[in-house]
Amino acid sequence: MASESSFDVVSKVDRQEVDNALNQAAKEIAQRYDFKGVGASISWSGESILMVANSPERVLAVLDVLQTKLIKRGISLKALDTGENEPQPSGKEYRLTGTLKEGLSTEIAKKLAKIVRDEGPKGVKTQIQGDELRVTAKSRDDLQTVIALLKGSDVDAALQFVNYR
Repeated sequence: MASESSFDVVSKVDRQEVDNALNQAAKEIAQRYDFKGVGASISWSGESILMVANSPERVLAVLDVLQTKLIKRGISLKALDTGENEPQPSGKEYRLTGTLKEGLSTEIAKKLAKIVRDEGPKGVKTQIQGDELRVTAKSRDDLQTVIALLKGSDVDAALQFVNYR
């Protein structure tokens, strides 16, 4: 009898890479001519990222610089949640706060399990374990098919496939 193979679907972000991307973005903002004199800055604010400038357009430009740096460091933009993406006025400046999404919420895990159940190969089982989803099948080919299926899904999370055995 063949043993079962499995992998876990998780949503984790390498904090060091995010910190490096944020530092690179801060350096670029300090050096770029179009950010001179507009009070543009980006920094950690507890567990979230705070972007500040004197106009909403400049704050969105700061966000664009950060997103570019995150992409270059291999971090999915789905891991960065900026809410409604509208800079909020705060005195004479505008602020935008971004948070890192880590761990699969129960809602997203259920959505992924439904995708596997409806569109995946027969005989593939899913099990929600805390903030991750375990996918099990007898055939490794079926697991590869499921990974391709989940990569192509439009789920709003930075998915990683770990513990492949």
